[in-house]
Amino acid sequence: MTSKASGETVDLPGFFSDLVRCETRLYNALNDRLRERHEIVTSQFEALRYLRDHPGARVADLAAEFAIGIGATSKTVDRLEKQGWAVRRPNPSDRRSSLLALTDDGRQLVDAAEETFTERLAELTADARKASAMTAAAQALSVLRSGLEREQIGTPTG
Repeated sequence: MTSKASGETVDLPGFFSDLVRCETRLYNALNDRLRERHEIVTSQFEALRYLRDHPGARVADLAAEFAIGIGATSKTVDRLEKQGWAVRRPNPSDRRSSLLALTDDGRQLVDAAEETFTERLAELTADARKASAMTAAAQALSVLRSGLEREQIGTPTG
């Protein structure tokens, strides 16, 4: 199946394949570097970064941001707590939920890991960023993501 955009034909299955394979390879490469330098994986880094940037977030907020189930998100937070990188605190406005916070160790880790993450991502995308198509791709992905999130498409049910 193809799609016409601005007079150009786009191979949609090919686009999807390229998108998914690029994401997987980038994620794995970043995972390897973060594990090597900080003994964490990409999913832990992303969760820590979200908690740093969104103080007082709940498990449900993390789940919504990353489009993963509440159960999987709760297990992720359990692992962060076990490592001493995050804590759950009672939510004063809803006793059924907890507010999440980074510990000092968690904050130091995510700040150090962010430098590694950004450096490696810049290395991996250097050639693509030279092309003007990268700006168009970034804009297209932003529009696509916004539409999917607005319509709650692909949101886990559990």
